[in-house]
Amino acid sequence: MLQDKCVVVGVCGGIAAYKVVEVVSRLKKLGAEVHVIMTKSAQEFVGKLTFQTMSQNLVMADMFEEPRRWDVEHIAIARKADILLIAPATANIIAKLTHGIADDMLSTVVLATHAPIMIAPAMNHNMYTNPITEQNMQKLAELGYAFIDPTEGFLAEGMSGKGRLAEPETIVNAVVKELAYEKDLAGVNILVTAGATQEAIDPVRYITNHSTGKMGYAIAKAAMLRGANVTLVTGKTQIADIGGVDMVNVTSAQEMYDTVVGRSVNADIIIKAAAVGDFAPEVVAADKIKKSENMTISLKKNPDILAELGKRKMENQVNVGFCMETQDLLENAKAKLSAKNCDFMVANNLKDEGAGFAHDTNTVTILGDDGSINAQPNMSKEQLAHVIIDIVKKRFETKR
Repeated sequence: MLQDKCVVVGVCGGIAAYKVVEVVSRLKKLGAEVHVIMTKSAQEFVGKLTFQTMSQNLVMADMFEEPRRWDVEHIAIARKADILLIAPATANIIAKLTHGIADDMLSTVVLATHAPIMIAPAMNHNMYTNPITEQNMQKLAELGYAFIDPTEGFLAEGMSGKGRLAEPETIVNAVVKELAYEKDLAGVNILVTAGATQEAIDPVRYITNHSTGKMGYAIAKAAMLRGANVTLVTGKTQIADIGGVDMVNVTSAQEMYDTVVGRSVNADIIIKAAAVGDFAPEVVAADKIKKSENMTISLKKNPDILAELGKRKMENQVNVGFCMETQDLLENAKAKLSAKNCDFMVANNLKDEGAGFAHDTNTVTILGDDGSINAQPNMSKEQLAHVIIDIVKKRFETKR
């Protein structure tokens, strides 16, 4: 994704500096050329050798150290950068940048570059919420600096509050979003569903299915990277939240129905990749049901979310459904496409090798309400997400 891109990472003095080692590692794995600038304080937390090993480049730190080649180093790297990421960004560096102070390698490079600048703050909660720091961040934001907000949680000093450095995946996603993809979905509101719903039998047991949520998460991430405003309504999964995506967690089919239908009015595109249970117990036991030789559970039908969205579909809205079959794939998919009033139905056969639940790959056929049939070869779910988005985007543009 980041082949031939130069990412300059500025590391400041804070305990969160250790997390940036993983950020550098991930950026390298995506093909980026990574150069690290460390402040003097940063070197008290992580050694230069660690970042040199991970970036495969010498670390820059001292403005006046012996040049390693004949150029003005801070000017050369400032010119070469495609993006400059500061993580962790302390209150000190934020204050210096706000007032144009350039008294070390990092602050000097910031003033010398024309590349986009991303700041990932990490500090004590009281420092982060101090009106001076807030005012400094607001001024930098007005000047075009992008911020990757810290999270709330347990901080190094033993307090809880907002100030934890964003997770490495979130930081890397922000860089990828800036550099790797055209923002062809900027301003488009996309609602995605993913994962399996769970229907309680009693306080201990529930009915569910084998969905892992990988396909829906891949679609949400791909849309976010291409600039869309993405909301992901997700059932239970083992996948980490996607930074830059509005994550909404639900459990039951009814909860997903209420959430999705409620938010559908603001969506330009709805992609229903969740595996929603068709049935739920009529009665949920208040206590754990004891074993018995002959136990019967009466089931009731869950609300049909996709059908309801079809009834409510607005003129300029694009609806996409998913269906998984074990036989008569195209016939069943065509029937669902019509019955649910979808623009597209993404169909796959659970019995196809490398397709369906839990796999990192998928093989699908995308049917359109215009009679189009796009059979896709087996590919990673990340690749397929972009294929689906490309097809859906064309339809959305014609409706606009």
